[in-house]
Amino acid sequence: MARDLKYTRNIGIAAHIDAGKTTTTERILFYTGKSHKIGEVHDGAATMDWMAQEQERGITITSAATTCTWNFPTEQGKPLPESNPYHFNIIDTPGHVDFTVEVNRSLRVLDGLVFLFSAVDGVEPQSETNWRLADNYRVPRMGFVNKMDRQGSNFLAVCQQVKDMLKSNAVPIVLPIGDEADFKGVVDLIKNQAIVWHDDTQGATFDIVPIPEDMKEEVHQYRSQLIEEVAAYDENLLEKYMEDENSITEEEVNEALRKATIDMAIIPMLCGSSFKNKGVQFMLDSVCKFLPSPLDKEAIDGTNPDTEEPISRKPSVSEPFSALAFKIATDPYVGRLAFFRAYSGRLDAGSYVFNTRSGNKERISRIYQMHANKQNAIDFIEAGDIGAAVGFKDIKTGDTLCDEKHPIVLESMNFPDPVIGIAIEPKTKADVDKMGMALAKLAEEDPTFTVRTDHASGQTIISGMGELHLDILVDRLKREFKVEVNQGEPQVEYKEAITRSANHREVYKKQSGGRGKFADIVFKLEPADENVVGLQFVNEVKGGNVPKEFIPAVEKGFKEAMKQGPLAGYEMDSMKVTLTDGSFHPVDSDALSFELAAKMGYKEAAKAAGAVILEPIMKLEVLTPEENMGDIVGDLNRRRGQINNMDDRAGSKVVKASVPLSEMFGYVTTLRTLSSGRATSTMEFSNYAETPSNIAEEVIKKAKGNA
Repeated sequence: MARDLKYTRNIGIAAHIDAGKTTTTERILFYTGKSHKIGEVHDGAATMDWMAQEQERGITITSAATTCTWNFPTEQGKPLPESNPYHFNIIDTPGHVDFTVEVNRSLRVLDGLVFLFSAVDGVEPQSETNWRLADNYRVPRMGFVNKMDRQGSNFLAVCQQVKDMLKSNAVPIVLPIGDEADFKGVVDLIKNQAIVWHDDTQGATFDIVPIPEDMKEEVHQYRSQLIEEVAAYDENLLEKYMEDENSITEEEVNEALRKATIDMAIIPMLCGSSFKNKGVQFMLDSVCKFLPSPLDKEAIDGTNPDTEEPISRKPSVSEPFSALAFKIATDPYVGRLAFFRAYSGRLDAGSYVFNTRSGNKERISRIYQMHANKQNAIDFIEAGDIGAAVGFKDIKTGDTLCDEKHPIVLESMNFPDPVIGIAIEPKTKADVDKMGMALAKLAEEDPTFTVRTDHASGQTIISGMGELHLDILVDRLKREFKVEVNQGEPQVEYKEAITRSANHREVYKKQSGGRGKFADIVFKLEPADENVVGLQFVNEVKGGNVPKEFIPAVEKGFKEAMKQGPLAGYEMDSMKVTLTDGSFHPVDSDALSFELAAKMGYKEAAKAAGAVILEPIMKLEVLTPEENMGDIVGDLNRRRGQINNMDDRAGSKVVKASVPLSEMFGYVTTLRTLSSGRATSTMEFSNYAETPSNIAEEVIKKAKGNA
């Protein structure tokens, strides 16, 4: 069935841990008729948290996609029969920092975002991280301040925090009626009317009532502010506003607010209590009114893989097919699923697509629309929709799928490097082969999870974004793949870097009867230019002293060598090599000789170039009662922490610090002890920094001890 794209909304729900994302999504499914019973996170019965680990822990681990329809506009809580149902593709994302990858890849393919904040806690650390990610992908969003029924809730204070801390123009479009336990409705500032929900119908119906007398002044103040913001954005309305602000109609406000939201000039702020079923339908109506449809983005930009020329695709069925695979998942019943967003054209089940990364055609045998972990088979998918494909051989996260006659490469996604690793080994012989296959499948699903073999010890090291991340992955090995493993202590993923330049000559000579080996290179090794990742290779050889055909071998040698640093064997992220001179032997020189010369030269030159060990630094935020603050700051100082900021939030103190990851194992337990269980902390990766010499020596000694 062909749908009008104007009525499609691809939206995500994002927030800090415990702001109520999954609870809100469950309410959306209930109101849109997708589920007939509300699943609760605390009962382990939420539809979207379908993994066993999610239900046990009450957290979201993977982003779950679902599809539903919503009849808009609603009046008196009853849908109008003649209205066109809006079609929603919704992705519920995790809030925990270890699973940021799920938020990252979801934001890449979404058109709009409903950003949840807790009315008590306001803007929290993970809110900031996800907000930054949404800024990177330029995703228009609106704020929904949840948990208005909780003690200490304050809608306007949260709006102010969004303004100050997230540097964005948050504008309330509602005001709450009553607060905490008395929260019972909102005043719609655009329509200038009050809505009070009926408790007996799970908030599904409501009454429109006069604005309470004691709120009239406040409503007038905030409505004027809203009109002013909208008029400031839209020049046509500005003239009207100057003459008489009351002459601006509701339609004009809605239209201008929609444009401003899509342009990210205004963030409309709503409030409610998902758990108490209040405000969710109003939020759905606002999604229809203010967040973009796929048509609002005129075209998606990409490049032609053959000519490197920029090209674009309009969100239309008549354009050639293009889509981005943003997630790979393994389902016990249908096998491997590739979640993808179709940007243009149409794809029929059973047809072929072209993968621009691998250069191969892939047959898509079946296409599904997802509802958490259940699939509904569909015959085709069109521009603007999100679906899952089955039957492919080789599709990875970030691949562009397109029409073979009209190839295009869409911008992919960047994922952070893992910062923590553990050694694992299979418990029994039977687990050896199974473990390799299971780890390969998990690594394919999750780009922030890597598997490598330690050259020195022969151990299998799995690396991820945090202790919880690895915990879940080991648990999945056991449950989904029936692989039992022993695991070692967590290890920090250090890196190596060079700090100055060094010139070096490397001559590689080997004579063993018959034809020998010979290569001679002169090069300069130095830190790479700013923002360059990987090897920056410059060839300045004059007069053919090193023949052209051997230059790629030299580059390859340096590239390979970077995987093992000179000090402790940790990877080097970036460096610059300038090949200036060299010589060759007409008989004995070959590509392999030059490659080996580069590898040997790197080991020697890197030490002379001031190689150092880098360690991951974490951004830590601790929320603590004032009386425990001294002990907590003292403890962070002992852990080589740097205190960046101290603030107040909701009657508690907030300590922001940068601390090396190596000092943070088991921190949660210590924090509980220091604060009698009253303080909480969140931690996320910030950057790599040079390790102090005494600690670097220990790291090197330990690495050599393992060798």
